Amino acid sequence: MSIQPLNRLTLAGLAKDKDEVLERLQTLGCLHLIPLRPAPREPEKEPAGRAIEAMQALRYLQDARDKRRQVRDPAGFDLPGTIRAVLENQQRLRDVSDRRDALVERLGELEPWGDFSLPPLRELAGRKLWFYIVPQRQMGQLGSLDLPWQVVHRDNRRAWVVVIHPEEPTRGALPVARTLAGAASLSEVQRRLEAAELELEDVHAERSALTRWIFLIASHLARAEDQAQLRHARAQTLDEETLFLVQGWAPEDAVTPLQALAGELGLALLLEPPGPGDTPPTLLDNPAPIAAGQDLVAFYQMPAYDAWDPSRVLFFSFAAFFAMILSDAGYAGLLGILLAAYWRKLGSGDLGRRLRILAAALIGTSLVWGILVGSYFGFAPAPDGLAGRLQLLDINDFETMMRLSVGIGVIHLILANSEMAAAQRGRAAGRVAIGWIAVMLGGFGLWIARDAGAAPWVTLTAEVLMGGGLAAVLLLGSDRRVDGVKALALRALDGLGNLARVTQVFGDVLSYLRLFALGLASASMAMTFNRLARDVASELPGLGLLLAILVLLAGHALNLLLALMSGVVHGLRLNFIEFYNWALAGEGYPFKPFKRTELRR
Repeated sequence: MSIQPLNRLTLAGLAKDKDEVLERLQTLGCLHLIPLRPAPREPEKEPAGRAIEAMQALRYLQDARDKRRQVRDPAGFDLPGTIRAVLENQQRLRDVSDRRDALVERLGELEPWGDFSLPPLRELAGRKLWFYIVPQRQMGQLGSLDLPWQVVHRDNRRAWVVVIHPEEPTRGALPVARTLAGAASLSEVQRRLEAAELELEDVHAERSALTRWIFLIASHLARAEDQAQLRHARAQTLDEETLFLVQGWAPEDAVTPLQALAGELGLALLLEPPGPGDTPPTLLDNPAPIAAGQDLVAFYQMPAYDAWDPSRVLFFSFAAFFAMILSDAGYAGLLGILLAAYWRKLGSGDLGRRLRILAAALIGTSLVWGILVGSYFGFAPAPDGLAGRLQLLDINDFETMMRLSVGIGVIHLILANSEMAAAQRGRAAGRVAIGWIAVMLGGFGLWIARDAGAAPWVTLTAEVLMGGGLAAVLLLGSDRRVDGVKALALRALDGLGNLARVTQVFGDVLSYLRLFALGLASASMAMTFNRLARDVASELPGLGLLLAILVLLAGHALNLLLALMSGVVHGLRLNFIEFYNWALAGEGYPFKPFKRTELRR
């Protein structure tokens, strides 16, 4: 069980020492505070506008590609001035980028017209130039145009036409609307674009120089966060004239330093285990290699304090389900190469380090499963080769794969009910969980025995096991004391309510068939794309080889993307929906320690 036991800790001290005590508790960072007054609103961390600007500036600098060496000495650091400079640089970057993009677009529009400058009106005797881009299929309509015009450029689709006339031709005189060429010449636009590119380089250089202040800006925000949490903690204490009380939940390994703090500051300390009416927070603690299971648990539903931690089960079952859905060693190898390329980058934070271990488990399990089913980018290995000898399963063997998928579902749900029975031992929920275990074992055994033509006693044993489980669910599924006819009737109704879940048992077990169905779909699509590429290459010699390569690349990329989505969505769904339905009763909330914000130096 990796849910850490907690104790209710109460500290009492003099009101004049309250601020020092809270600051020391925040430094220890091991106490989940319990409000002793009506819960206050979250206080402002600092003036809202300033905090938003600081966060915006920090994110902008952190996104910069080239970062400078960090300044860590705050002496002489002008925070408001630095934030203002960063935000001005950000706005300037937007403006210059927009201007550059507009000039690039304008340059593309002007190039077909050539490099020219509009002459003064007096040199054209009052006439003006009007510009049109006419599709080639409509050029014949210009034959009836009673105005001087000239084609200055054309390609296989369009013609660039200039009409000379004192006034703009009437609408309908030409088949298209007029194009605005503008007063700036091509060379002038090129000059402006070059200036914009140089200015953009200066803006990026200034941004890079400003990145040296990332640490100090982040430190300021961390201090602001700490002060906000401290003000929030002050509002949760109980104050009585010259005394104050602070209370919270503390894990067992934090008791010793808290006792030392109480002795040092002369505080009264009371430790109590959780009472029957208490709802402590849930603090999960798992070994580092499988700590990503905690992230999966927290993503969906935190178990209650008196429940059990499903992190380990989720970690390994998710890896197994993902592998069965992917069902290809080639895809797994490709994902492994990508993970190796980004391994160091993913290790920059605690969450990244946990998730990369999870990704390695998913890929490793997928590689092993892909070898067992003998699929390498949709190709089957030669039977007499090493890969062929390692193949133990045929994904196209529907009967075997269906039994395997359902068997995995039965094992998964039995594990869920076993943990429920252990967590709820002595209660009706625990007895019902044992009954469902018997039902699942009996039902699965009965299916296998009848299909395999097993001995009559095997079938009878499965039937007795399933019948006994249903009887346990009906008769033992209530904690009501039988002290009268009414209580007996209510107990029977409780049993019938539990028994109604038999359809859910059947449906949840069959849900695991998606492992086989999705794995088969992934393998079938890979083989289909291989066959299409082979047919294209044989039907079109020469060019067909290029098209076949394109079909393989596009087809397998699409199939891999779909397999990844299916593996994540359905691999987690079987845990969060089917497994959780039988494994957990009630929902908890996470342990949030009152602590300082940590920064990497």
